[in-house]
Amino acid sequence: MSGAHTVRLEPVGVEFEVETGETVLNAAFRQGIALPHGCKEGQCSACKCILNEGEVDMLKYSTFALNDMEKDSGHILLCRAIAYSDMQVELLNYDEELLAKAIAVKTFQGRIAAIEHLTHDIRGIQIDLSTPIKFWAGQYVDITVTTEKGETITRSFSMANTPDEAQRLSFIIKKYPEGKFSGELDSGGIKVGADVKLVGPYGACFRRENRHGPMILVGAGSGMSPVWSILNDHLNSGEQRPVYFFYGARTQQDLFYLDRIAALVEKHPDLNFIPVLSHVNGDASWDGERGFVHERADAKLKELAVDGQGDVYACGPPPMIDALQPVLFMNGFENERIFFDRFTTSSAGSAGH
Repeated sequence: MSGAHTVRLEPVGVEFEVETGETVLNAAFRQGIALPHGCKEGQCSACKCILNEGEVDMLKYSTFALNDMEKDSGHILLCRAIAYSDMQVELLNYDEELLAKAIAVKTFQGRIAAIEHLTHDIRGIQIDLSTPIKFWAGQYVDITVTTEKGETITRSFSMANTPDEAQRLSFIIKKYPEGKFSGELDSGGIKVGADVKLVGPYGACFRRENRHGPMILVGAGSGMSPVWSILNDHLNSGEQRPVYFFYGARTQQDLFYLDRIAALVEKHPDLNFIPVLSHVNGDASWDGERGFVHERADAKLKELAVDGQGDVYACGPPPMIDALQPVLFMNGFENERIFFDRFTTSSAGSAGH
């Protein structure tokens, strides 16, 4: 087989070409067509849709993302689908704003300009690019770096800076015990000056403009990275809306950027920062919120009587996202007002974006 095939997306009526051996999702990304996606590796179900016409082959995927019954009824994962003919697919969930604001995925070269220890297990890195990247606040890139020992590592990380800083990117990264990327940062295997390759932007959890009602931000760990970008992009935009920023951590030693947040709160009276600590039972010096971040967000939303008004951007580990989802639905939020970014851990043990 050689040559390209045409993919038609319904019900949006968008068409694009897919090359031999290329996944449908990557073909769309390459041509600036942003489809719903998550892991890009067949592990989640974000890109699941129905194949109405055509033939595809599926690369290896998890049956959690697509079970046999769904496969038999014509469902496919776009991140795993290789086209063998022209094809027509029906999107099960699509976001017109996502499609309208799509940015073509490209490859960028850069170098690590700075590495910063923010807490005992949170690192900040800055990367200088040779050419600027266009992205929306909240999106992420795949970063590939070669360690001092010659090992190549690719991980997904969300930008912490705002889109107007297009040539020096900042990232907030959580260190995991088995995490290769973060481990090499600490051991010196990845140094300042190291060459890196970035591919992106990816991600549907980006700031939507000109929306009504409060902005609810929920982060934990390195979920601070995209939330920080979204928050500052919103504040820079001049849009007027209340912002409730919940950040979950274990102890006071796990909090960072407190001085920067305090400066933002002083400058923007609409901004409310609510740190929530889960492991401070014996800490009398902590007079803030205690418990899990989804519990305190639930209580605050009920107190404010938000009742589904506004937009939610939640970024962090899957347990936090899983606990938060029913809270948001019980508080009246519709799916189209909720934007999630799950920071999954790769099989190699390093955190994803």
